[in-house]
Amino acid sequence: MKTAVFSSKPHDFQFLSEANQKLDRPHEFNFLELRLTEKTVRLAEGHQAVCGFVNDEFTAQVLTQLAAFGIKIIALRCAGFNNVDLEAAEQIGLPVVRVPYYSPHAVAEHTLCLMLALNRQVYRAHQRIREGDFSLHGLMGFDMFGKTVGVVGTGAIGQCVVRILNGLGCQVLAYDVHPQPAVVAAGATYVDLETVLFESDIVTLHCPLLPETHHLISAQRIERMKPGVMIINTSRGGLVDARAVIDGLKSRKIGALGLDVYEEEADLFFEDRSNDLLQDDVFARLTTFPNVLVTGHQAFFTKEALQQIAKTTVESLASFEANLPLTFQLKYSNA
Repeated sequence: MKTAVFSSKPHDFQFLSEANQKLDRPHEFNFLELRLTEKTVRLAEGHQAVCGFVNDEFTAQVLTQLAAFGIKIIALRCAGFNNVDLEAAEQIGLPVVRVPYYSPHAVAEHTLCLMLALNRQVYRAHQRIREGDFSLHGLMGFDMFGKTVGVVGTGAIGQCVVRILNGLGCQVLAYDVHPQPAVVAAGATYVDLETVLFESDIVTLHCPLLPETHHLISAQRIERMKPGVMIINTSRGGLVDARAVIDGLKSRKIGALGLDVYEEEADLFFEDRSNDLLQDDVFARLTTFPNVLVTGHQAFFTKEALQQIAKTTVESLASFEANLPLTFQLKYSNA
């Protein structure tokens, strides 16, 4: 199947190509560096499938154009699907598949990495040492043992986070619209969302971005959180109101902030912008705080995760080509 792979990077070429060669009938991949938008959608003409990533724009207009070009299927090489108008896709008749499971351990471990780096201020200590400053002033952290950590969203990633935190001796509070017995067995206690947010020393987000979760971390909720709360987001940027957390950081209500995602990341992440002038004033302000740590959507970025993403993606395309059931197809009615 001739497939246009948008937002492709060298690692996409490597891992998709390796997985593709293991098929009896390999696909024909056309790797495109550009993001899929209304301006770039014409690059999909002449293909049968489109493979997209987290910041590709599958709006109703783009989907309509893709269908007009003869595109038969959309394959997301990610778990999130907030960038896809699923209602429009169903109306047009374009099936959308994703990779719901790749390596929950990758994201969970990166979540812990952010927590520990912020708590023990590893990044600041590293810079000091490089400058010959071996003082400890301002680097004091706290024991993770005994702290209350709130986990919002207990899917595969959230469950891994719960197990890690339990191993550290944390008291774990969890919230999910679909509670999982495995989470309770791992040592967490399910409570309502407000209790998770307002009683936790650390809050970590692992839920999908939906209309009801947009700006889940808002000014009103920040005001009711514990003084000095640490907030971690390795899920989707839109879960956090960036302007609200800036105010929380300035008032010291938020003691530390770790972000692997950002609401307006599409124009920032995954590219080398070291020679550019930063145009996003909100993001620029965030990076001025000494207690903020930002990584560029790299929580998923492990060898094992990329291998699984590629494997699932090429197999979904092969299933569609063979007219077999699509295991990981998204439906608007149950999204």
